[in-house]
Amino acid sequence: MGTEIATLGEFGLIKHLTEGIRLENESSRYGVGDDAAVLAYAPDKEVLVTTDLLMEGVHFDLTYVPLKHLGYKAAVVNFSDIYAMNGAPRQITVSLALSKRFSVEDMEALYAGIRLACEQYHVDIVGGDTTSSLTGLAISITCIGEADKDKVVYRNGAKETDLICVSGDLGAAYMGLQLLEREKAVLKDATDVQPDFSGKEYLLERQLKPEARKDIVERLAEAGVKPTAMMDISDGLSSELMHICTQSNVGCRVYEEHIPIDYQTAVMAEEFNMNLTTCAMNGGEDYELLFTVPIADHEKVERMEGVRLIGHITKPELGRVLITRDGQEFELKAQGWNPLK
Repeated sequence: MGTEIATLGEFGLIKHLTEGIRLENESSRYGVGDDAAVLAYAPDKEVLVTTDLLMEGVHFDLTYVPLKHLGYKAAVVNFSDIYAMNGAPRQITVSLALSKRFSVEDMEALYAGIRLACEQYHVDIVGGDTTSSLTGLAISITCIGEADKDKVVYRNGAKETDLICVSGDLGAAYMGLQLLEREKAVLKDATDVQPDFSGKEYLLERQLKPEARKDIVERLAEAGVKPTAMMDISDGLSSELMHICTQSNVGCRVYEEHIPIDYQTAVMAEEFNMNLTTCAMNGGEDYELLFTVPIADHEKVERMEGVRLIGHITKPELGRVLITRDGQEFELKAQGWNPLK
């Protein structure tokens, strides 16, 4: 049994988890330890703020999610939202609600993951809150980022004839989740049995330790490409495409044969007897970037490593359509993750 959190108390726990944090960003004037963090920005910068709430039993299952991985993922999904605005994350605040079953060592593991993510992405932890919970663990992270005023990209800027691009590959995080859920069910009553995940490591990594696509945002900037609309794929490609189309008042045509899918994802979908395209379109949690660019930037994005052209934007009256490999047209449906279902 680990150290009871009550032995440190709220402020003792905050001090224990945050001591030694050094602020890297010039805009982080003052961090943890006062009534509020102090951030300073130049007049030509936009401040970006996003927040994410993760609930045990809804967003994560501690049967198979290590606390360090959970901390890393909780931070990264917030960074991803800032990159999706074409910005850079700079600070986070971390709020935790804990039940009595968690020890100080558990929270150290969680915070080790959060701190690792912050080190990798050069983000400062500048505050937060902790309280008790009767229903397990809840994690709320708010991320503050910045972008040059003329560089911010919204969801509402897609124009007719724009090209639709995605980074990376899709459906892997969803297949990783299916795999973990299956093993949990299989091993429910077993003791001393370890699941064999060999050959499926990529799927597990995509589910348990996703990365935000900082590299793609940097590549776009280097190539002189400013997307007309952009968002990250947290709830599934289909759902996110519909957000862009709705907010930009446009239609779209997306081609099944161009949707990037990893080999392990394909093998796993077959094993589960699931439709591969459905997994890629509706799986969610890939945290890849979906963006539109003017047709004039066609050659620049086509040369970009890790980016695939998957379709184009159309007039709104042409609808939002997936073209299958054999030329059939299906209307897009948002069947992705809905936390309130």
